[in-house]
Amino acid sequence: MDEFSTLSAHELVHLIARKAVSPVEVTQHALDRAEDTQSTLNAFFHLMPREAKEAARQAERAVLQGESLGPLHGIPFSVKDLIAVEGSPYASGSRAMAHNVAGFDAPSVTRVKAAGGILIGKTTTSEFGCKPVGDSPLTGMTRNPFDLAKSPGGSSAGAAASVAAGITPFALGTDGGGSIRIPAGFCGLAGIKAQFGRVPVWPTSATPTLAHVGPLARNIHDATLLLSTIAGYDERDPASVAAQIPDFLAALNADVTGLRIAVSPTLGYALPDPDVVAAVNNAASVFEQLGCKVERIDKVFATDPADLWTAEFYAGVGTRLRPILEKDRALLDPAVADILDAALAQDMRDYYEKVFARYALRDHVRAFFQTYDILLSPVSPVSSIEVGKNIPDQLLDRNLVSWIFYTYPFNLTGQPALTIPAGLNADGMPIGVQLVGRSMREVDIIAAASAFEKNRSMPSQLFPIK
Repeated sequence: MDEFSTLSAHELVHLIARKAVSPVEVTQHALDRAEDTQSTLNAFFHLMPREAKEAARQAERAVLQGESLGPLHGIPFSVKDLIAVEGSPYASGSRAMAHNVAGFDAPSVTRVKAAGGILIGKTTTSEFGCKPVGDSPLTGMTRNPFDLAKSPGGSSAGAAASVAAGITPFALGTDGGGSIRIPAGFCGLAGIKAQFGRVPVWPTSATPTLAHVGPLARNIHDATLLLSTIAGYDERDPASVAAQIPDFLAALNADVTGLRIAVSPTLGYALPDPDVVAAVNNAASVFEQLGCKVERIDKVFATDPADLWTAEFYAGVGTRLRPILEKDRALLDPAVADILDAALAQDMRDYYEKVFARYALRDHVRAFFQTYDILLSPVSPVSSIEVGKNIPDQLLDRNLVSWIFYTYPFNLTGQPALTIPAGLNADGMPIGVQLVGRSMREVDIIAAASAFEKNRSMPSQLFPIK
C-alpha cells in the first residue's frame, strides 16, 4: 500500500470512484504512516483514528452502493491546529490553550468533509502562528522530511511536513504572514494563499485583517482541487468575498502566453542567498520559454513594510493573549512573549499611522499591477533553517517573521499569492518561488504555476517509514 504515499489526490479520487482502491485502505495507510513517523517527524498534534476509520467506512459504503460521490471522496486530509475541528483539541500550539476543545468545525473543515474528505488529525503549529519555523512549547520540534536537522518552516509546520512525507496528499493550513507559503517552499510543496476573504475564516482570527486559510499539496493540481472546495462566501466572516468563485481547476490548463511577469529577487530590500536568486532566475527563464513577457524589476517597494505588518499581526495576537502575558507568561514561548510585549507597547497614534501607511501600500501595489499580471520572487531568503533556530544566523537583526522578507507584504495587501518548488540547493533542500497575482486573479497564478510545473520536473523525496 506504500504507493498511496506518492499518489496525488486527483489520482486517488478516480481510483476510489472506479473501486480500484478503498477509502478504508487509503485512510488506514495515512494513519499508519502518521503514527510511524510521529517520533521523528512530529507532524501531528492530535490524531483521530476512530473518527477517520468510521468516516472511511461510510465513504466505502457510498462507493459500493453507487451513491453520488463528492470531489474529494475518500481522500485523507489534515487540519492545522489554528483551525477549529468540532470535538477536537484547539490549542493553537500553546500550553496556555492545551485543554481547549472546539465546539464546531470551521467553514473550511465543514466543506472538505462535505466533499468526502477524511480528516485524520490536527497538525502542529508554532504558538498562535507567530513564527515561520516549526516548534512550540506544547508540541516541541517538527522536522523537515528532506532533512531531520532542518525545520519544515511555519507556522503550518506539521501540515507541510505531513504532506511532504506522503501521509496525506494535501492539508489545510493558515497564512497570516506567509505561514502556508514559507513551509511549502522549505518542503518542496505547492501552497496557495488566495485572495483575502476568498476562503472564509471563522471563528475570528487573532489577526482578522491578515489571516487566510488555504491548501498545501505536493502539486498545484491537488492544491487547486482543495482550494476549489473551501472557497466561497460565508456570512460569519465579515471579509468573506461574495463574488462567484472562479473556475480554478480550468485555470490549470489555461494558456499563459503573453502573461506579464515582473521578476524581483529582492523586492528592493531583501537579502537572499545566491542559491535562492539562482532559482528565481531559472524560473524566470522557464516562463520566458513558455511565452510570458518577463521583465526584471529591482525595486517593488520603496521601503520594507515589515513594521506595518508587525504592528498589525503581533498587536492582534498580543491583545488576545494579554491575560496570559500578565498572569501565566511562563506558559508561552519566550521569543513570542517578547515580541508581543513590544507590539502591545505601541502608542495609539503610532499604530494608526501604520494603519494609514498600509492603505498607501495597497494603493502602490494596485498601481504596480496595472503594468504586470504576476510578480515572481523568492518565498524565503534562505533555502533552509536548522531545527531550533528562530532566525537564520546571517539575519539576526530581523524579528521573528521579518527575516522572511517576501511573504508578509502580500498579507498586508490581501492579494493572491502562492508558492511552487523551483529547484534544490547543493544539500538537496527544496527552494520555492512565490507568484503574486493581481487582486481577485488567482486564476493567473494558478495557470502560471501549472504551466511551470508541467515544464519542470522536481525530484520526489519522501520520509522513510521506520
